[in-house]
Amino acid sequence: MLLEQILNGVMLGMVYALIAVGYSLVFGILRLLNMAHGSIFAFGAHMALFAVAMQWGMPAAFVFSILMTGLLGMAMDRVILAPLRAKNAPNITCLISVIGVSYIIQNMLMICFDSTKKTFPKLFDFGNVEIFGVTLTSAQIMMFLIALVFLVILTVIVNKTKIGLAMRASRENSKAANLMGIDVKKVVTFTFFLSGMCAAVAGVLVSGYYQMVYCTMGTDAGLKGFSAAVLGGIGVLYGSVVGGIVVGVAEALAVAFLGGSFRSAIAYVVLFLVLLIRPS
Repeated sequence: MLLEQILNGVMLGMVYALIAVGYSLVFGILRLLNMAHGSIFAFGAHMALFAVAMQWGMPAAFVFSILMTGLLGMAMDRVILAPLRAKNAPNITCLISVIGVSYIIQNMLMICFDSTKKTFPKLFDFGNVEIFGVTLTSAQIMMFLIALVFLVILTVIVNKTKIGLAMRASRENSKAANLMGIDVKKVVTFTFFLSGMCAAVAGVLVSGYYQMVYCTMGTDAGLKGFSAAVLGGIGVLYGSVVGGIVVGVAEALAVAFLGGSFRSAIAYVVLFLVLLIRPS
């Protein structure tokens, strides 16, 4: 039973890692906590639901969700944050602004899709697979693999491409990067696009796993992703993966041994313990 819960936690933890990476990408360059990330996660899930309702098919719905959510991230930066940065606004102003954007997105989803919980189609259903004597569903395995592939692609983009080099240079010293010919504004906007993509993929995977979508679904998932980012060292991509798995395993064990009411609380218990014992 213990091994089963650990594997379940690892599968779910990879999705939390995707959400955490979205936080880390933005924080790495701007030193800003994008507290609208949870609402962007919910937006991605609803975009996929819209495409499915239009009978575009799940692959097309996945791509549509990724593109629309990435564009939302870019729009948020261009319309809200870029003007604030141009005026050298303090970080607290930007933080308050993204919190406001979070509520705007959430309320727009309620207006367009209503506030009730809606059924989302199951993404994968080709039976169960037994690993080390533990039975895992096809949905769990595919969720893990898709999240893993996407995280690998992100790592390659950040570490092996020119735009990734520009992102790392902007993170280290944006003024020096600008002097070297890097368009930091475009780099920041692209970073928000990648962050939105992470949220969209996570949103679709979670919706397909639980077969449910609702407007406030990003509140809990976003906070768990934030906890995972902090646990792994916010701004560090591989740390987000470690943090996501830790949160996922802790949640699975809490549900198994303490009950479902501890599902959300355990992520914050782990976070508090790490901050108390090893804050660095």
